[in-house]
Amino acid sequence: MVVLKELVLKNRTYRRFFEEEIVSEDTLRELVDLARTVPSTANSQALKFAFVTKEAEKEKVFENLGWAAALKDWDGPEKGERPSAYILVLCDQGLAKNKPIDDGIVAQTIMLGACEKGLGGCIFGNIKRKELSDALGIDMEEFSIDLVIAVGKPKETVVITEVGEDGSTDYYRDEKQIHYVPKRSLNDLILKLPEK
Repeated sequence: MVVLKELVLKNRTYRRFFEEEIVSEDTLRELVDLARTVPSTANSQALKFAFVTKEAEKEKVFENLGWAAALKDWDGPEKGERPSAYILVLCDQGLAKNKPIDDGIVAQTIMLGACEKGLGGCIFGNIKRKELSDALGIDMEEFSIDLVIAVGKPKETVVITEVGEDGSTDYYRDEKQIHYVPKRSLNDLILKLPEK
């Protein structure tokens, strides 16, 4: 049995995948089924999900994502290392608007579910929304594109490390392409309230 802490530590952001490893629509449906049961602001359940698995559509999604702001000389994974599928997280504008809390909850739930299945992913907020909406025929007045979640079998190693003396939290890669993600220490995150 997987302990939650182990799952959370294993659940990293992956940007390179074994593209030939198919992620079935049944698997994507299972991940969204997890997400549909989580808390929702005012229980509006305004978020909807669309799957992108066809090559031509995946290319359109890929072209409209910002892949890694901290890796200045990298425009994203090469063909063969791209995600096997994408899940678009959309907000039904007729039900509710501006659901950033709901977006975060469902995205993390989907990522944890993917991790449990031996998959990995990347949550994108850096999206050319108008271009992607036009490319996929999404009516922006009806649905906003809140997030895009890439899903696939990870093809890279991601290591959590301590924030350095310079205080930078920028992720980076070494010469072997191992991806490092600096995290602040627990003591740096916990504040003591002033005594009164």
